[in-house]
Amino acid sequence: MSTVEGAGQREEGEYGRAAKRLKTEERETEAEEKEEGEEELEEGEDSDSSSLPGNGESAADNRARWSASQYGAGRRDNGEDSHRISPSPVVHVRGLCEAVVEADLIDALEKFGPICYVMMMPFKRQALVEFSAVESADRCVSCGAKEPVYIAGQQAYFNYSTSKRITRPTNADNPNSGNKVLLLSIQNPLYPITTDVLYTVCNPIGSVLRIVIFKRNGIQAMVEFESVQCAQKAKAALNGADIYAGCCTLKIEYARPTRLNVIKNDNESWDYTKPYLVRRDRGKGRQRQAILGEHPSSYSDNGYGPPCPLLPLPGNSSSVAMVSGLHPSKMNCTRIFNLFCLYGNIEKVKFMKSVPGTALVEMGDEYAVDRAITHLNSIKVFGKRLNVCVSKQHAVIPSQVFELEDGSSSYKDFAMTRNNRFSSAGQASKNIIQPPSAVLHYYNVPPCISQDHLLRLCTEHDVPGFVKFKMFDAKPSSKTISGLLEFDSKTEAVEVLTVLNHYQIRIPNGSNPYTLKLCFSTSSHL
Repeated sequence: MSTVEGAGQREEGEYGRAAKRLKTEERETEAEEKEEGEEELEEGEDSDSSSLPGNGESAADNRARWSASQYGAGRRDNGEDSHRISPSPVVHVRGLCEAVVEADLIDALEKFGPICYVMMMPFKRQALVEFSAVESADRCVSCGAKEPVYIAGQQAYFNYSTSKRITRPTNADNPNSGNKVLLLSIQNPLYPITTDVLYTVCNPIGSVLRIVIFKRNGIQAMVEFESVQCAQKAKAALNGADIYAGCCTLKIEYARPTRLNVIKNDNESWDYTKPYLVRRDRGKGRQRQAILGEHPSSYSDNGYGPPCPLLPLPGNSSSVAMVSGLHPSKMNCTRIFNLFCLYGNIEKVKFMKSVPGTALVEMGDEYAVDRAITHLNSIKVFGKRLNVCVSKQHAVIPSQVFELEDGSSSYKDFAMTRNNRFSSAGQASKNIIQPPSAVLHYYNVPPCISQDHLLRLCTEHDVPGFVKFKMFDAKPSSKTISGLLEFDSKTEAVEVLTVLNHYQIRIPNGSNPYTLKLCFSTSSHL
């Protein structure tokens, strides 16, 4: 057995053990939820929180009635106090709205005292909140019995939990524990959950390092963040939220592992610190895995095809992006293509005559539009901040064509250009979906081009020059070279890419020009 294969089997063994731990954690969580559910049935309460306000009773009467039923009205006919709930630092919260997340509970209830843990039960519209002291829980329950307490704009109801502590897999509520890995359980997963989906959801809140998805016991995933603080922030913001409207609801706990081991980059696992991570399959050569190479909606058996309506993005049913904030004299159709082609195929680009500085960009599918919005919205290009959003248009029509300030046409069709980078699954698998950075990766450059040549190219086109240069080693027989260019800022790198991407480099006695290819590097500096 090779070293690579042996290491792969060891890491797969670790995932197997991790999956067993996930099942144990889920059983513990289910037991706690079952305990709360039994409490409701024994107290004669309907599980639907909408039944709390009784017919013809005031809200105050209902609060008193529900609290009384929880404190002592559970007495049986023989007078035994069999269901009296003693004070606990854990409070059972009911009557939550569907859109509530953990952060909403913390925001509404931390006035009663420090909160050390929250467990969401989104489909029941309930939650458990553990305060650091029983006195804080007492203030919460007492206040809720006397006057309305609103969470995310809706009145909630409170009582002591039968548990004295919320079961969790580790002491991750302690900031010093070093736990930066979250366990995500996706409830009601009507649409596919991939690493691309979870990265899009989690990364804007805190930098994501690795993701592993498990499908042995429902849909679960572990997400490793850059720091404990990032994980805590993401848990508060996303716990109880829907990835898509009405489905794919996130229930988030802290995981036991403090680091994830990823052996391949694909739809079910991804190491964002190792974008070129590969695995060796028996009988096959080395293959690089890429998100877009296996994306369910992007490619048919015959290559690039129409999108399948398997995973509609919220508010995004169009493959056309609207881009505003464009510099009037420095941006044109070609430069928009140079920038947006990093995130999907570009079909057509049209500037709007009625709205100066605004253009419509028709892309290969709605997922390409979503990637462009995720990575390009709010970036600065030539001193102006771009605004990228989904257009109401479903196609770009070449009407009202006019001349831009630089003399080029306001409309251009890119459907047949060879510079589109997602025209087949094989071609798309070579791309890395990366946000703008201060380091550019250049490739497809003739070997005779030096660092000085590239600097002169920047000067000739009035764009910033790079401050660091790195050329990758190439075989003597290689017809092209590649490397990295570092700039003083991300903004400078964006402008250089916008202008010089796909620049035609001609060499003496050469029959055909070389097309300079640029993309954002995964490296933050050289």
